[in-house]
Amino acid sequence: MLRFGLFGTGHWAAETHAAAIGAHPRAELAGVWGRDPEKAAALAQRHGVPVFEDVDALIEACDAVAVALPPDVQADIAARAATAGRHLLLDKPLALSLADADRVVAATEASGVASVVFFTQRYHPNVTGFLAATAAAGGWQHARATMFASIYQPGNPYGNSQWRRDRGALWDIGPHALSIVLPVLGRVARVAAMDGPSGLVHLLLTHDGGATSTLSLTLDAPPEAVTRDFVFFGENGTEVVPPGDGSVLAAFGTAIDQLLEEIEAGTRDHRCDVRFGLEVVAVLDAAETARTEGRTVTVD
Repeated sequence: MLRFGLFGTGHWAAETHAAAIGAHPRAELAGVWGRDPEKAAALAQRHGVPVFEDVDALIEACDAVAVALPPDVQADIAARAATAGRHLLLDKPLALSLADADRVVAATEASGVASVVFFTQRYHPNVTGFLAATAAAGGWQHARATMFASIYQPGNPYGNSQWRRDRGALWDIGPHALSIVLPVLGRVARVAAMDGPSGLVHLLLTHDGGATSTLSLTLDAPPEAVTRDFVFFGENGTEVVPPGDGSVLAAFGTAIDQLLEEIEAGTRDHRCDVRFGLEVVAVLDAAETARTEGRTVTVD
């Protein structure tokens, strides 16, 4: 059994991470840590596991960490866990700065632990199969991604998330969009960006090899305008990316399966590991500079 230390106590931590780990036949919760001690105690009691007041004590008590916290908090815990030899099941984005993302990657590579970053759509088999076939077909010249979410309506569990309010759609759902586009069109070389109303941000990306893509993102769309749309355009016509055909819990269970495979095989080449997480953060960081300074930015 892979013993997970769960870091986080919010809706995503409780209803996805904890639930999926508890349901997995080869995983178990070793304990819970959270920034709110009362919520941490309640979640730990719900699952019959210890609550921890100290981050490093929970790291010591587990084999792997599952993190559902703001990205800047996640990065610090992930680096500490990797340095201690614990495997990583992280959320997106990996961090809110290139320096922090670099630190996580360096700690992971130095210790040799396995890592998986949970870009949700990448763990639905029908989506991963589609992306593999589309990338193999080749000849793609452009992609369009539109993600209009509406999280500030009454009752939405993510509407009060301070880091989402501070960083907006670029950092919250931008990673999801990039996780779909990058496997087909390749690494991003240059980024231009422009803001619109209702928290809209539009990105124009140039990929290695010359293909382009456009991403339009918001967390504050009118409820009637909520949409998700991914289309690739190329020499053989167009291809529309299907929505994932499974639940979020099933996708997270697949992420656990794949982390176990990495651990048991001794491989460290997962398609959504911390190195891919760093690649995504590099694009987001360049896009932030592009929208702030009104210029095209080269991705390092």
